[in-house]
Amino acid sequence: PPRTNLIIIIVLYIIILKSLYHTTKSCHSSLYYHTHLNYSFIHSNNQSNVERQTATATATIIITTTMTMMTTMLRKSSSSSSSCRRVGLSMLMRGQQTQAPVASCYLYSTTATTLHPPLKDSYDNVLVEKLKEARVGIVTLHRPQALNALSKELFADLLHATAALDADPDVGCLIVTGSSKAFAAGADIAQMQDQTFVQAYTADMFAEWASFTSTARKPVLAAVRGYALGGGCELAMMCDFIIASETAQFGQPEVNLGVMPGAGGTQRLTRAIGKSKAMYLCLTGELIGASDMYHAGLLAKVVPDDQLMDTAVATATKIASKGQVAIQMTKEAVNASQELSLQEGLRLERRLFHSLFATHDQKEGMKAFLEKRKPNFKHE
Repeated sequence: PPRTNLIIIIVLYIIILKSLYHTTKSCHSSLYYHTHLNYSFIHSNNQSNVERQTATATATIIITTTMTMMTTMLRKSSSSSSSCRRVGLSMLMRGQQTQAPVASCYLYSTTATTLHPPLKDSYDNVLVEKLKEARVGIVTLHRPQALNALSKELFADLLHATAALDADPDVGCLIVTGSSKAFAAGADIAQMQDQTFVQAYTADMFAEWASFTSTARKPVLAAVRGYALGGGCELAMMCDFIIASETAQFGQPEVNLGVMPGAGGTQRLTRAIGKSKAMYLCLTGELIGASDMYHAGLLAKVVPDDQLMDTAVATATKIASKGQVAIQMTKEAVNASQELSLQEGLRLERRLFHSLFATHDQKEGMKAFLEKRKPNFKHE
């Protein structure tokens, strides 16, 4: 029954947290006595660090395995218990992220419906299309009169639509694109012109843009034609990778307006193409073509204009056909490489890899490989 399931989740959750606390706490002791062999070890500080890391990783794997087992159990319950399942798993996921951020395991679309509103029938500034068989969602920026300048209203629609698609279990990959003339010509200058420092600072201008990538769990690719300038270039870089047409133009021309990039142009661009070329583009405000950006490392692929959307959809369809738990963990690990040291990143990668052995898709994928057949992933 729903009430029993919730009680079981809460009890297991408390046990896991207590185990993690006591296991980690015990690692701070420099003297460890092994009762079965009747001798003691004196640990150095480095050894203590290794013990703490091992304890944390062990607790993480326990949490991950337990969450997967409970998810399987709950999915077998009757549909009348869906509300209870969402509440219980939301509590468990929040607890896990607090206690063991080093290797958080994300469950596929278990809490998304409670975090995001449903997709609207229509939006004022974006067009939304779902390709059900391909499991792909497409969001097209739609302010043709302003070359898709990123107004507050457009970005609000973009955030809402992508969040709703990200929460949709029937969507495995998202595409963000624009028109043939412009992906996005930049932020809306008319809305910013009269802003004062106090207004820009207290409102933390562009802070909401960060949520576009920080909350999207599924892969988001940008399909770029025409101009991707200023905020438009920054928006494309927020996506997981970029496919561009041969006529696409990129640039950070904010210095021509007496300002500078404010939504990632000095940071993401530098990480993508290196300091020298990023500094050149940000200081000169010059535009650069798709071919040059591809060779600089910003773009994943460049295709003829008339093949852009076909290529983007084919790529998104391929990604959506994979096991989504593995896809989302892979995205998490690659993104973490931009923030972590090499050793920390390698440790996170291993822990996420280990966690996947608690999933159905790992068993199915390896079995299908050995049986020389196509795997039937269930995203769990």
